[in-house]
Amino acid sequence: MMFDGIDLLAVLAAAAASFVFGAGWYAALGRVWMRAAGLTEADTRPDPKVFAVAFLCQLLMAFVLAGVVYHVSPGAEGPTVRAGLISAGMIWAGFVLTTQIVNHRFQGAPWALTAVDCGHWLGVLLIQGLVIGAL
Repeated sequence: MMFDGIDLLAVLAAAAASFVFGAGWYAALGRVWMRAAGLTEADTRPDPKVFAVAFLCQLLMAFVLAGVVYHVSPGAEGPTVRAGLISAGMIWAGFVLTTQIVNHRFQGAPWALTAVDCGHWLGVLLIQGLVIGAL
């Protein structure tokens, strides 16, 4: 299913794959993240509404990334894995990394929080770029 050159099934697959990645990332680094964020386990009890919002945001992110990848991909080939990964990396470095660093510095957050959160978003974007480029 296409929407102005954007494969909506690829967008859905990219959002789902990156959401699953995020669950694994924070399962592995959850204690480091909680310590850096100054949170306790009680503070981070799962709330289905928060997970739903997170998935919807990743769906929007995948849709926008698909639009970028579509527009930077060469000719009639359509999106490519190379274009997906390069676009994802550039978006991460130019927008996500920079905003996380600025926000965390003004909040006085430790660099460990920045590293965990930025690593997560790098993984999310690279997975989305890979899936969008491959499908």
